Amino acid sequence: MRKIIVLSFITLDGVMQGPGAPDEDPSNGFKYGGWVAPNSDEVSDKVMQKEMEPADLMLGRKTFDIWENYWPRHEDQWPGVNDVTKYVLSKTRTKSDWSNSVFLTGVGDIEKVKKSDGPDIKIWGSSELVQLLLKHELVDEFWLNIHPLVLGKGKRLFNDQAVPAAFELVESQVTPSGVIMVNYRRKGDVKTGTAGA
Repeated sequence: MRKIIVLSFITLDGVMQGPGAPDEDPSNGFKYGGWVAPNSDEVSDKVMQKEMEPADLMLGRKTFDIWENYWPRHEDQWPGVNDVTKYVLSKTRTKSDWSNSVFLTGVGDIEKVKKSDGPDIKIWGSSELVQLLLKHELVDEFWLNIHPLVLGKGKRLFNDQAVPAAFELVESQVTPSGVIMVNYRRKGDVKTGTAGA
């Protein structure tokens, strides 16, 4: 079974909207696009190279709309991105000129892809898709790049519909600019107890 790995740039208050550029996703009046750039350094660049190793991708339709207009012309920044399969969850789109794009319509399609043979599947951005996967217990790992910012408003990684689950730390790195880059793997059910007992 293939693993589904969520990779996300987030702020301390969980905002994940528009990390890459000012005009990336200004929906709902979001005005802080490009908030990742000021915290970039050699350490984060090295970890990002690992996070961007080739794997199939799964994207929500809005993220796909942004990416299909950018990555085909900028593959030098992410070698192989045009060659991997891009699974897109969409109720409105069924085709694209971007090579190897496959459109899915619901959770059942995602489950079939997860059970199929092939490489692991990485999800970037796509807040609504991630929330849907968390609701259906389909996330195996997180790679979170937590930035030392609070933005107050914007699309968030988590909502209150996620099924409770425990994760274990696999790898972590703190960059000189204060970004916490951490990899968590699904461990099982949430356990509770009394602190200090």
